[in-house]
Amino acid sequence: MKTIEELKAIRENMSDTLAMRNNAEGSIRVVVGMATCGISAGARPVLQTLAQEINKRHLKNVKLVQTGCIGICRLEPIVEVYIGNEKTTYVKMTPEKALRVVNDHLVNRQVVTEFTIGAAE
Repeated sequence: MKTIEELKAIRENMSDTLAMRNNAEGSIRVVVGMATCGISAGARPVLQTLAQEINKRHLKNVKLVQTGCIGICRLEPIVEVYIGNEKTTYVKMTPEKALRVVNDHLVNRQVVTEFTIGAAE
């Protein structure tokens, strides 16, 4: 980065991602476990896929955040979806599963039960 114009271009490119992370009024909160256990199990590509798909679909009511260890390391990567008072915990996530969660759960409000913690046990 050598000019102020380059800095402004970077800022514009990141504005959607920053808005998604800072959306205090979002009715949906998606939490990705990003402790070392989650990262080593593949949480980073899951987080990136979620961010890209949420941005692509312009889901302004979704807040995407990272957290540390969720506590069930053997089931990582873990994604938790909070809609109102309801929490759904998705386990052993992949980028492909993340796409389906965005489409089915975040957009169409249908829990993808085969990816949930109850189905993994």
